[in-house]
Amino acid sequence: MCSAARSRRSPPPPVPPRASGPRSGAGAAAGVRRRAYGPGGYGQAHGDDGYNTGQVYGGGRMSSGGRGPRPPRGGPAPDWGRRIKLGSLTLVVVLLAVSIGTYFWADSKLKREVDLAKVIDRPEEGDGTNYLIVGSDSREGMSADDKKKLHTGSAEGKRTDSMMILHDGSNGPTLISLPRDSDVEIPSFVGSESGKKFPAQGRRVKLNAAYAEDGPELLVRTVEHNTGLRIDHYVEIGFAGFANIVDAIGGVEMDIPKAFKDKKSGADFQAGKQTLDGEQSLAFVRTRYAFAGSDLDRTKNQQKFLAALASQTATPGTVLNPFRLYPTMGAGLDTLIVDKDMSLWSLGQMFFAMKGVTGGDGTSMNMPISGSNGGNLVWDKAKVAQLVEQLKNDEKVTVTGN
Repeated sequence: MCSAARSRRSPPPPVPPRASGPRSGAGAAAGVRRRAYGPGGYGQAHGDDGYNTGQVYGGGRMSSGGRGPRPPRGGPAPDWGRRIKLGSLTLVVVLLAVSIGTYFWADSKLKREVDLAKVIDRPEEGDGTNYLIVGSDSREGMSADDKKKLHTGSAEGKRTDSMMILHDGSNGPTLISLPRDSDVEIPSFVGSESGKKFPAQGRRVKLNAAYAEDGPELLVRTVEHNTGLRIDHYVEIGFAGFANIVDAIGGVEMDIPKAFKDKKSGADFQAGKQTLDGEQSLAFVRTRYAFAGSDLDRTKNQQKFLAALASQTATPGTVLNPFRLYPTMGAGLDTLIVDKDMSLWSLGQMFFAMKGVTGGDGTSMNMPISGSNGGNLVWDKAKVAQLVEQLKNDEKVTVTGN
């Protein structure tokens, strides 16, 4: 009996070692059941109930045969600061390249044909910058249909329909119209083509006759001689260029105080606000016979229109829109004639000075007139001398014109 008892108390046979590889199928399921349900029912042999380790619901610590924690998805987080810097740098480089390209493109289109070095006996330079702005009746590049449509006629050569001095200084811009019928003296001059010097003969003519006789150089010489004011830059635009600029920006809005009609220029306007296209704009600035003041009233309309054109062109809608900016620049630069020293920067300064006249920062006026002589308008010498002195010293203009 004792030996039987010892036989019953003998230790159980050893458990064979567990296989190191992963289990599958029914064997794996049985192993899970043995671990989940111990000898005492629920729980492990050492008092672990299975809920602490997560073996029942799959949470908590994983057994040596289970999968480890899931690695984070994707690579490292994007460096947005670096991306923004690179994007900004690329944008700056592109804008710079476009700006430089546009500048050289526009600069190459300027027709620098007027040589102010040929002008003799010039007045001393003053403060600020003085531009002589000329509107000519040049029909260059116009077809027969264009001439008929714009009522320009078919005269050969070119004459001046409008002349203005624009002074740009620290006291704001001043725009002074020079009536084409102004009574002036033709001084001694050197021929722009021949190089021959022609002595003064005391001839008195209308101002536009100087341009007709020997072109821009003699016109500048005549203006400087009769005013004593030095002209720094010369700008000229013909009929076609003027109309094309207006059409390129989609027209210019004008407020016409009184209706008028003129058969020679083709003008036919009602009173009130209206948008003028290129054809209508040219008729507006050329009309003289419909007004009692003739050329004096025309110069006022020319000032009013040019200031409105500059103001409405220098807008974000034009400057920031390449589909409007390039046609506008192309239309203007293709027909502008300037002096040899005119830079694109100087031309831009002139443009914004013109815009300042409309914005209330400047003054617009006619050259002071004291009377007439045989149909020519005689300047008021005392007022002209005072006006020129104020411009030379870049002082605020207090002189008033007609």
